Order: sequence, then structure tokens, then C-alpha cells
Amino acid sequence: MFHNLTPTDLVLTIVAILIALTVHEFMHGYVAFKLGDDTAFEGGRVSFNPLRHIDPVMTVALPIITILAFGVPILAAKPVPYNPARVKYDDFGAALVAAAGPVINLVMAFVGAIIFKNAAAGSLFAQFLDVFVVLNVALFVFNLIPIPPLDGSRVLYAFAPDSVRKLFDQLEPIGLLIIFALVLMGGFGGLLTNLNQHILNLLP
Repeated sequence: MFHNLTPTDLVLTIVAILIALTVHEFMHGYVAFKLGDDTAFEGGRVSFNPLRHIDPVMTVALPIITILAFGVPILAAKPVPYNPARVKYDDFGAALVAAAGPVINLVMAFVGAIIFKNAAAGSLFAQFLDVFVVLNVALFVFNLIPIPPLDGSRVLYAFAPDSVRKLFDQLEPIGLLIIFALVLMGGFGGLLTNLNQHILNLLP
């Protein structure tokens, strides 16, 4: 749906991205705060202000370029800082912090799908909701990839043996480059697309 975007489509997509990423990052910081770590709160990241979370290159320029060039948005927000040592429930608490972002994207997709069913067909609002739902599902699936620094790797890291943790630590500096290269070269073999569609089919 991201191919052949009109200027209106592009604006709606950018707005949907800003909302989806802002709430995603807010939830990371909020859950960390509720579990005892105020690092993100003190850094102003427990906020619904998108300016607190966006990176001009990774959050705005990169998705526009990749949508126009490849038909898919690839993007990232500024990572929310938190101190795992201050979070309750040890590794389980760290996993909850990591999972909070993609889970809220799935929740927003579910709510958006319900509202879409009752929106005026063909309206600009309905068009926005369509983009919003697809984008949130895509963010949910994308963030489950168990490659650092994505949230799926953070959840796995919390319960992984030391050998896997060491591997993740080594991959951290180049993880995003690996992920982008795999996505652009079709390295996931249609798995992400199929999973996205399966989840969309399950929505109301």
C-alpha cells in the first residue's frame, strides 16, 4: 500500500508514523518508570510530544526515502534510555519494558481497525485509519525481529544464556545495518509480509 503514494498519502503516512512511534517510545519509558526506573522520565521521554522521540534522519527522512525508493517505510526513533538494574523483577521486568512498545502498536492497530469499520467510506479519516492500522501492524512485526537493537532481541536477551547475550552485544553496533540490508534485499523471504497480512486478517 506504500507504492505510488500521492502527496496526501505521504502526509497521512508521516502523521501515522509520528503517532505510532511516539506512543511506542512513551510506553517503553512509562513501563520502565512503573517498574522503578526513572531514567526515561527524568530525560523527558515519558511524553506524548513527538519531538521528544523523533530523530530527524532516522524517523523522518529515512522512511520518506525508503517509501519512495522501495515502497516500504524503514525507520527508527531515538532509543528510550533505561537502567535494567533499577527495574523490578530483574530479567522479566526488562522483558516487559522491551515488549511494551510493540504490544501497544498491536493495540493501536486493533483499536484503529474497529474505528475504521465505523468511519465514512472513502473519507480522509478512513484513509488515515487504513494507513495507521497497516503501519502499526508493520511496526509490531518488525520490532519482533530478534536482532539488536529491536525489541524482540531485548525480550530474548532477558532470558538468553550468556553466549547469546555476548553475540547480541557484538551485533548491537551494526544491528540496524544488518536489518535494513535484510529487508531491502528480501532476506526474510516474505516472512514479514505474510505475518503482517495474517495479523491484518485477524483484526476486526
